[in-house]
Amino acid sequence: MKIAMIVCEDNPEVVWNAFRLANMMLEGMDDVSIFLNGPSVCYEQSASEQFPLTELARIFILSEGQLLA
Repeated sequence: MKIAMIVCEDNPEVVWNAFRLANMMLEGMDDVSIFLNGPSVCYEQSASEQFPLTELARIFILSEGQLLA
């Protein structure tokens, strides 16, 4: 299945959950794309110990997910 997710929030928890869901779908062999729009483009600035956004994004890209901004 092909999945496209659009994220346009600057809330780190929302972005974190989007990356977690996308990574779970990639494990299920789905084709997943995430389009970051507006404030979500700067997700790296919102990364913290509680919300490791940079690490989840790296796993997403290495798992052949498509990250668009």
